[in-house]
Amino acid sequence: MTEFYYGGQAVIEGVMMRGRNQVAVAARNPEGEIVVHEEPLPPRLYQGRFSKIPFLRGTLLLWDALVLGTRALMWSADVALVEETEDEGEAKPSGFDGPVAWGTIIISLAIGIGVFFLLPALLGQWLENWLDLSKTVVSLVEGTIRLALFIAYIVAIGRMSDVARVFAYHGAEHKTINAYEAGAPLTPASVAKHSIVHTRCGTSFLLFVLLISILLFIPLQFDNIFLRLLSRLILIPVVAGIAYEVLRFSTRHQSNAIMRLLIAPGLALQRLTTREPSLDMLEVAIAALEPVLAADGLEVAATAKELQPVPVP
Repeated sequence: MTEFYYGGQAVIEGVMMRGRNQVAVAARNPEGEIVVHEEPLPPRLYQGRFSKIPFLRGTLLLWDALVLGTRALMWSADVALVEETEDEGEAKPSGFDGPVAWGTIIISLAIGIGVFFLLPALLGQWLENWLDLSKTVVSLVEGTIRLALFIAYIVAIGRMSDVARVFAYHGAEHKTINAYEAGAPLTPASVAKHSIVHTRCGTSFLLFVLLISILLFIPLQFDNIFLRLLSRLILIPVVAGIAYEVLRFSTRHQSNAIMRLLIAPGLALQRLTTREPSLDMLEVAIAALEPVLAADGLEVAATAKELQPVPVP
C-alpha cells in the first residue's frame, strides 16, 4: 500500500476527517451527544490516476478546503444548532449536500478569489502607476498586500468567540492526526499530549500558495488590467499544485535543517488558527477519525484503542 496522509479540518462544534475511501464529520449537538456523518469519497477523484499525478493532485486539496469542507461546515452547523422536532423528539440535521451548499461554495469561492487575488492585483497596478515601480517590485508589493490581508483576516475572525471554538477544534484535529501518526492510543488523554500544529495543515498550504504566487506573477504584470486579473484566475490551480508538492516534500524531509526552516513560517502561522482543545473536543475529533480508518481497513480496539488491521476475507 502506498503512503497515505490522513487529514481534515475543523467545523462548527466538530471535526471533519478524510481518509482514502471515506469522509466523516463528527459534531456535538446541543444535548452533548456526538453525531457522526459518513459518506464514501468518489473513487475516480480520490483514487484515480489524477490523484497520483504530481502538481495536478494539489487541486484535490482545494476541493477538500472549498467544496468538501464547506459542505461539512454547513452540516455541522445544522447539528450544533438544530432543535428537537415535536414529532420525533430528536435532532435531525439536514443533508450534507444540496443547492444551498453549492450556492454557499460558489459565493465563498468568489469572495476568496476577489479579496485575496484580484484586489491585491488591482492595488498593485494602482501603486505601479502612481509610483512608477518595476514589474518585480510590483509583484513583491502585490504579494505583500495579499499576505497582509490573509493574516489580518485570520487575526480579526480569531477574536470572535465562536470562531475561537472552531480554532480549538482545529487544534483537536491536529492533535488527533499527530497522535495517530505517532502510533499513540486514540484516547482524549493520550491525544492531548500531542502538538496543535502539523506540517500538512491547510494554513501552511495557503501560506505556500501566497508566497509562490509572488514569483509566478512577476512576468504577468500586464498593463491591461483585465489580462492581469485573468492571469491570476488561470494560475490559481498552478500555484496550488506547486504549493501542494512543496508541502508534501517538506513534510517527508522535515528532519532536514533546510526543510525545518522552510516549514517554520507555516507552523508559526498555525498558532493563529489553532487553540488548545478541551478533552471533550478531542473526543469529537477521535470520533471523526475512527470511521475513516475503519473504511481503509483499520479499526480501533474498544479497550486499548490500538490500531489493528482488519482481516480481509
